[in-house]
Amino acid sequence: MGERCGWLLARLARGVDEARQGRGEARRWKDPDDRFPGDEPDGELFSFRYRSRSGLVGGGELRCQLRTIPLWVPGRRGRRGEWRLTRRAYVEAWGTTGVGMRAVLTSAELAAFVRGLVEEAEWCLGGRDLVRNPIEGAGTGETR
Repeated sequence: MGERCGWLLARLARGVDEARQGRGEARRWKDPDDRFPGDEPDGELFSFRYRSRSGLVGGGELRCQLRTIPLWVPGRRGRRGEWRLTRRAYVEAWGTTGVGMRAVLTSAELAAFVRGLVEEAEWCLGGRDLVRNPIEGAGTGETR
């Protein structure tokens, strides 16, 4: 992962943490596991494609899309059942052969996954903090 991708993921991790706390549009979702950054019910949180130094796109891809999923909750003790909307992050990765993997994550699981990627990228960059870009403080809540 390059520095720019790491920086974008560091911002996403912070955004997921803020959404889970009920900030912004995310507060309309009752369950913190359904809270993600952004105000669209479905959308793409990130998409990274392998690009060679010559600029050719090919190889693998890592992406994350939000999906809103209706779940039927059966009623108890004579009460009627009801539909409940949940949101989940679909993280998909695949390589040049087309073989891929998919994980369906809650916001807490996505935050942990993204933090792990960021920590590994920071370690590979010799301990550089990807949350703070030295130019204009990019990546902070005030500069989004």
